[in-house]
Amino acid sequence: MKKLIPVVIAAFILVGCDQQKAAIDDNAAVTKTVIDQEKKDVNAAAAAATKQADTDAVVEKAKIEQNKLATQAQLDADKKKADAQAEFEKARLDAEKK
Repeated sequence: MKKLIPVVIAAFILVGCDQQKAAIDDNAAVTKTVIDQEKKDVNAAAAAATKQADTDAVVEKAKIEQNKLATQAQLDADKKKADAQAEFEKARLDAEKK
């Protein structure tokens, strides 16, 4: 009977170790799952940020183009105004000479 006690204790220790190892493995598996989910979340956030940046770039380009067209239209109007002013000055000189 005395020889059986160390064997029983050893069996309990081995079973206890196996349970602890299983718990460690389970913990590692849960940790890996959480990390994988975080990686997926980071990838999704990066994709969303990239899409938003692309959209913002399109909007910004449209604003730049609109500003360019408005400025060109103003410059064209200023050019026509200068031409009209020059024609007016010429006509006034012609009228003064008569």
